[in-house]
Parts: sequence; C-alpha cells; structure tokens
Amino acid sequence: MNAGLQLDSIPAALHWDVPAAGHMLHADGSLQMTAPPRTDLFVDPRGMVDMTNSTRLLFQPDEHFTLSAHARGDLVATYDAAVLMLYVDDRHWAKLCLELSPQGQPMIVSVVTNGVSDDCNSVVLDAAAAYLRVAGLGTAFALHYSLDGATWHFVRYFALQHSAGLRAGFSVQSPTGDGCTVT
Repeated sequence: MNAGLQLDSIPAALHWDVPAAGHMLHADGSLQMTAPPRTDLFVDPRGMVDMTNSTRLLFQPDEHFTLSAHARGDLVATYDAAVLMLYVDDRHWAKLCLELSPQGQPMIVSVVTNGVSDDCNSVVLDAAAAYLRVAGLGTAFALHYSLDGATWHFVRYFALQHSAGLRAGFSVQSPTGDGCTVT
C-alpha cells in the first residue's frame, strides 16, 4: 500500500490496495477514478475465471459504519462499474455496483464472495447514476441504493465468513473494456 488519501467525508485515510490508472479529487469533495483495461474482482463458482485486479481504494472502518456515495460514470463496455467495496482478501469480499449490463443498460449489481462469488443483478436504471450505500453491522452487512439520496432501496443482507481486518472503500472496474472513469 502507498501513502494515504484523505477525503473530508471519510473518517480515516484511504490507501490504494490496487492503484487506479488515474484519479482526481474535485473541489466539491468528489473523487474521480479510472480503471485500467480488463480489471475486475470476481471468483467464478465454476473456477473458469478468477480476476482480482480491480482498482481498490480502502480504509479501515469501525465495526458499525455506513459508507455511501453518489456514483456516476462513463459506462461503455459490458460490466464497466462504479463500486462500493467491502474487502478482507481475494476470497472474502463484497461489492455494490452501478454496472453496465450485457444489454447495455445501467443497473444495480451486488457480488458477495465467500470463497467463490455469488453475483446478483438487482434493478435496471434509466441513467448511469445512483447513490450506493454499504452498512457494517458487526458481523453482518447490508447494501442499498437510491435514485435521490433520500429514499433507499434494499439490495442485499449477508455475512462474510471471515471479516477480521475488513476494509471498506471504492473501486472501479472494466472487465471487458479498455478502461472506465467514474465519479
């Protein structure tokens, strides 16, 4: 890991677990990140594809926490995504994504990995923008999305088999594309 990056809205320094191709802090406090080409975090249940190279900017949260962000992006290639991440190691993590579907539509997607990934498509959106929220509830976690930042919709409730050393933060991925930029 490298030197920390501080955002006013995050109570601890964030560290690059896997660096972005580029990033920028805007005057309004938002963070822009660019994924390198062919990057993802996914452990195929059939063992055909394991990718663990997605950009990850993480911090150590308290045991009980919420992390939310207004995600938007230039989603061009299938599975390009802006991501809120919960990460322990390459086999124990979860992500809540604003992701481009194979049909070319932005949607809310969640993936929980306890050894292998359990991928769940939730809802198709009209635009590539949504509020994403992850909540840490001790040994359990909840994922929500919102279109307006006020009314939240439930996506998933789950546990990670191993959560000691859990870090939370942001990711961007472009599994099939030449890169993806999100804010």
